[in-house]
Amino acid sequence: MIRMEMTSAKRLEQALQHKEPDRVPFDLGSTAVTGITIKAYQNLLSYLGIERKEISVFDIVEQLAVMDEELLQRFKVDTRGVVPNPPSNWRLEIEEDKKYTYFTDEWQIKWRMLKEKGYYYDMIDNPLKGKMTKEKIDRWSWPDPCDSCRFKGLEKKAKHLTEKTQSALIMEPMTAGYLEICFWVRGMEEFYMDLASNPSLACYLMDKLVELKIRYWKCVLEKLGEHILIIRESDDLGGQNGLLISPQMYRKYIKPRHKKIFSFIKKTAPKKIYIFLHTCGSVYDIIPDFIEIGVDILNPVQVSAAKMDTKKLKRQFGDAITFWGGGVDTQKVLPYGTPEEVRDEVRRRLDDLTPGGGFVFTPVHNIQPDVPPENVIAMWEAFRKFGKY
Repeated sequence: MIRMEMTSAKRLEQALQHKEPDRVPFDLGSTAVTGITIKAYQNLLSYLGIERKEISVFDIVEQLAVMDEELLQRFKVDTRGVVPNPPSNWRLEIEEDKKYTYFTDEWQIKWRMLKEKGYYYDMIDNPLKGKMTKEKIDRWSWPDPCDSCRFKGLEKKAKHLTEKTQSALIMEPMTAGYLEICFWVRGMEEFYMDLASNPSLACYLMDKLVELKIRYWKCVLEKLGEHILIIRESDDLGGQNGLLISPQMYRKYIKPRHKKIFSFIKKTAPKKIYIFLHTCGSVYDIIPDFIEIGVDILNPVQVSAAKMDTKKLKRQFGDAITFWGGGVDTQKVLPYGTPEEVRDEVRRRLDDLTPGGGFVFTPVHNIQPDVPPENVIAMWEAFRKFGKY
């Protein structure tokens, strides 16, 4: 019997419902965690014989490229991202000196990138560093999550993407996860100290961010809720060898606030919405917690991290959560392997993660500047060959 080819949106919905569609859905470039860097994209375009005078930037910090619709169609990408605009009271202004370029974001966080062989912006200043009080937190100039400029033109864009591409739409957040922003505005070391020695202050700051997140998603759902299928959130909780925060501390302080955000989204959405949580590293120990609080999709499935074996993950959690990523290791195999090694890795991950649906193929993380275009093509060709049901 010949199976009819599904639309991208239907394919994603089937996979998210843990059913087997006609093939595994494919994502590339729809989010700030499943993208391709400018340099890697330039190399890929050159390899394919495509000329582009300019490449738009999707994420300034990570230096991600906006993929052309022509390439998305060529690679049969099933997803499209909807990205909020900058607010009305902020615009990107790049400064420079002999060695670096700089900018300050809407959170008043300062970033810099090397002018020569610089591939990303690194954080160099945190606006709420030093001695902190609840009063200082209250007085700080907080971004407005519902600034109308953030949403200008997005409903029209979402309708256009749905009609033109029949793809599944993913709504991007206005910023990183609430916990990450606490680290960013306070500084990593200071906020870790807050959690350990002054948890009431840490919770006060976290609650400010949770409130901001909820206001943002309320506005998103009011304006775009009928058009989007997936809402992306993120909070990097894992390192290479284990969690960055103990499971006990996660469950006491972080998990209830994640649950508050995710529950609000699902309760408020005008239709079925899937929660996509990006969290890098070894997070095996708290995957049951993610499932409990309503996470539908786990990304990136960092296969090189401790305990993140794809076969084991699928066996233990594959009926309860969708794995979005893990298609090929981006630490060693994709940048440094041969095309044949890339193909072997892709086939192995597909064998592990494909059965029963609940899998969306994409590399573990963004395709980095040192990834040869030959390996990107080898990845895609292997996916097309082996990613069928």
